[in-house]
Amino acid sequence: MSTEPQPHEPTAAQNGAEEYGAGQIQVLRGLEAVRKRPGMYIGDTDDGSGLHRMIYEAVDNAVDEIMNGFGDRCDVVMNADGSIRVTDNGRGIPVDIHPEEGISAAEVALTKLHAGGKFDQNSNRISSGLHGVGISVVNALSEWLELRIWRHGKEHFMRFRHGETEAPLTVVGTCGDRTGTQVLFLPSKGTFSHTDFDFDTIEHRLRELAFLNNRATLTLVDERHAETRTAELHYEGGVQAFVQWLDRSKEALHAPILIGAERDVVRIELSMEWTDSYHETCLCFTNNVPQKDGGTHLAGFRAALTRTLNNYANESGIAKKEKVALSGDDMREGLTCVLSIKMPDPKFSSQAKEKLVSSEVRPIVESLVAEKLAEWLEEHPSEARKIVTKAVEAAAAREAARRARELTRRKGVLDIATLPGKLADCQERDPALSELFIVEGDSAGGSAKQGRNRANQAILPLRGKILNVERARFDKMLSSAEIGTLIAALGTGIGREDFNADKARYHKIIIMTDADVDGSHIRTLLLTFFYRQMPELLERGYLYIAQPPLYRAKRGQSEVYLKDDRALEEYLIDAGLSDAVLRTAQGAQRTGADLRALTEQARLVKTLLGPLTRRVPMKVVEQAAIAAALDTTLLTDAQRGPAMAATVAARLDALESKLERGWNGQWLEGEGYAFTRTLRGVTETHLLDAAIIRSAEARKLNELSSVLRETFQDVAALIAKDKETPLAGPVALVTAVMEQGRKGISIQRYKGLGEMNPEQLWETTLDPQARSLLQVRVHQADDAEQVFSTLMGDVVEPRRDFIQTNALKVSNLDV
Repeated sequence: MSTEPQPHEPTAAQNGAEEYGAGQIQVLRGLEAVRKRPGMYIGDTDDGSGLHRMIYEAVDNAVDEIMNGFGDRCDVVMNADGSIRVTDNGRGIPVDIHPEEGISAAEVALTKLHAGGKFDQNSNRISSGLHGVGISVVNALSEWLELRIWRHGKEHFMRFRHGETEAPLTVVGTCGDRTGTQVLFLPSKGTFSHTDFDFDTIEHRLRELAFLNNRATLTLVDERHAETRTAELHYEGGVQAFVQWLDRSKEALHAPILIGAERDVVRIELSMEWTDSYHETCLCFTNNVPQKDGGTHLAGFRAALTRTLNNYANESGIAKKEKVALSGDDMREGLTCVLSIKMPDPKFSSQAKEKLVSSEVRPIVESLVAEKLAEWLEEHPSEARKIVTKAVEAAAAREAARRARELTRRKGVLDIATLPGKLADCQERDPALSELFIVEGDSAGGSAKQGRNRANQAILPLRGKILNVERARFDKMLSSAEIGTLIAALGTGIGREDFNADKARYHKIIIMTDADVDGSHIRTLLLTFFYRQMPELLERGYLYIAQPPLYRAKRGQSEVYLKDDRALEEYLIDAGLSDAVLRTAQGAQRTGADLRALTEQARLVKTLLGPLTRRVPMKVVEQAAIAAALDTTLLTDAQRGPAMAATVAARLDALESKLERGWNGQWLEGEGYAFTRTLRGVTETHLLDAAIIRSAEARKLNELSSVLRETFQDVAALIAKDKETPLAGPVALVTAVMEQGRKGISIQRYKGLGEMNPEQLWETTLDPQARSLLQVRVHQADDAEQVFSTLMGDVVEPRRDFIQTNALKVSNLDV
């Protein structure tokens, strides 16, 4: 009997595990769809963009109120427990019962997708979007969310857990004339890979909103650390102040031009100025949302700018005198521009809103800009002459660059013998499989050429530092031999007319420089070149930075390469724990995996103590953590607080020799503890205040207090190779284990790639199976612009300020 399936008879594979029918069609109700596919609604839940979008959605609601003339303030607080509080003084979410849903309008807004006031242009004429999913998505993806509404003289409260209502909206008090909304939420750890918000990322977005809405005052407070960090953002100048802020590292040729006008329900705010830079910066916004790919508003602006400046140049006779034909690129050289439009129902090319496609916007922007800019040029003849003169100089440089560019064009197969940089090309001709290492110096280049895989790895050594393209015009840049070599090797061409990223001969371009000051400088020069002249390579993800090891550790005949200080610490701990035993004061012994886990906890404690010890000695905070004195409830406990202060003081005394003792602990109600000691007539005082105790680090330390007390309630000891080291806390444990691990090991710190032989360079930096690379990406265009202008531009003051601000953050300073 045949075992083959009969014709038309479904196989098991066709049936699946069970028959495919109506039962397999799932209906996701309420906010279940958001929790099932969070990336569709909030963005990437792994890289941090979706996490920060949670805050932006709440803030956008507040700013929408301000845009429509209700309220003028939004306060964002990053709490120590990881939660976020967003408060505004707008009208407050409506609290009456929704006629169709039968529940309060506030509950509808937070539990129903596509529900909100943005669909009705009578209540919100202008908004950042018309999806109606923002705050409900925040609710769905939070462990819990608390909502407070001040409206009609009453304070209303409601709490949700994972998007589900715990109790209906309730009146909890009166509020007088106060109006507004407060949203307090804790992002779900089950949804997001990490829930650590970045202050600078949030501040960047709030600053944009403050510039674009000059009525608004936006504040950001970070209470997660011992030292509270705050930013209050309010700019009366609006987009004009935005342009000046963007150009703070450049020399402006004139005061910013400001254009504000409205036509057919489209309101335009435009500010622009020309600087001594050779690069254009243009930021576009629609209803406060940035469009990195521009759109119809940008097209209208550029068309008006080109036509108006051309007319002025011809009518004034400047263009005719210089005998040049100006292009749009010439006129935009050195231009910084912020274009913001506000309109009902904008249309974008995608959910990300990165390109505006509303066709009615272009003619409105074009006509208004042309009209207002022509008036400004007539009223400011001296400034207008500077602008046109700069465009004429750009045109002349463009023509010189066109001639110079002919020298760098690649014709057919690259002729390696003619390249001054001595490119060692690879055999592979598929760019997707090819890699180019840009190496500092002939010494490292020689090792790299010998150590590489010739099949798909090309090496291009650079002699010395390349030209700083931030301070050089295009034609001068092309006259640089090193840059010419680099352009030829890449094969993409150069300049707006000739550059083509599709012709890139390598899809991995890896900058490989030494780990010293010169290496960092060369890396920055190369990054400046790629960012200014070949930004599309960054957008496609072709550019990388090599991460050669910082250390080589050798024991006997075996050696290992270690990427950084953390890797060295891990290696030394592994070595130090091999024969170690920890003995507690009670006689218990901990070894092997148990001791390893304890040491990892001790490393975590040491990391948490770091930020707190800027104001208080490490031993004070450490002993307070072991004694569980970092419990916030002790701040107001008149019985346990004083006793805990005495306990910590006693523990500090136990650490000292008899002649160094004398610690005294004092409990300060609501303020924390004061620990004092007088030695040889000198009194020292350390205040463990409420700000430290409420910080995120102290909270985590308090969570570990029971584990710490179990081991370090009394002095423990680490026993290794007949040596016994007393341990008064977790920091001493990490130190003792690492000291033990250093015995018998020689450690070499590399400062240059030339110190490695070809085999070592392959094993550590070239081998795809072992190496580590950093991919270069641009997340915020204006931040990247500012970094390169500050570090590589002509203006000295911003660079000096940058150095002074970041001086204390430097590690491994090479002097």
